[in-house]
Amino acid sequence: MTVQTSPQSAELAAEYTAALQWWRDAGVDCDFSDDATDWLNSARDKAALEPQGKTPSTGDSAHSPAQTSAEQSPKISAARTDFLGDEPPKDLTEFRQWWIETPGLDAIGPRGRIAPRGPKNAALMVLVIDPEERDKTELLSGPHGQLLSRIIKATGISQEETYFASALPRHTPMADTAALAAGGMDTVTLHHINLVSPQRLIALGSGILPLIGQDVSKPDTYLREINQNGSKVPALVSEGLESLMAMPRLKARFWRRWIEWTAQ
Repeated sequence: MTVQTSPQSAELAAEYTAALQWWRDAGVDCDFSDDATDWLNSARDKAALEPQGKTPSTGDSAHSPAQTSAEQSPKISAARTDFLGDEPPKDLTEFRQWWIETPGLDAIGPRGRIAPRGPKNAALMVLVIDPEERDKTELLSGPHGQLLSRIIKATGISQEETYFASALPRHTPMADTAALAAGGMDTVTLHHINLVSPQRLIALGSGILPLIGQDVSKPDTYLREINQNGSKVPALVSEGLESLMAMPRLKARFWRRWIEWTAQ
């Protein structure tokens, strides 16, 4: 007996296969849905349950990167350093040289720093807290970078259209990002973003909010956008690449956020 397949069925099967392959290329090979959903209480009831003085979270999980940073980072009182000085770098070429050579950006000094890479006005700027441990001459050249390459490929954006940057010049395990930002590194990061002038920004890392000038006491899971000299850059904040590699459910959540973010 021969089973006839209609053209519509064949087309649907091809679309289904292509969709599954897209998620595999993006690094998501499992489906997880463990976020709590309150189906019964009304918005008014939930507002009544919020503790006084607490701003309700807009995220879809109790473990958003902004919330984690807010909970773990006490208020920092540190003397600020004007790293940029009176003549900050005027373009990306000057910034890369300044980033590699300027003393005082970290405790070790210029030797071994990793430069950012990519074009001005990039379609996408990806900002991580620090380079990978294995990075020697190129930023994100290890397993984290491989995952990021698959993610970028799945977005439909090419590597040539992407700007890769870190908020710190070298691998810095357990970096106290709140203290570093209070010491002046947030200004450096925002100046860097301004020089790139990307169409979109993805900031990866559970403690990255202070380094892009955001108040962690008022967490916003997605962030949505940052103000840059009067203009707004669409921005998405997510967990770091190490966490995305370790927990498939975070990769799935990242893609839900990406789809929602880019659909606007």
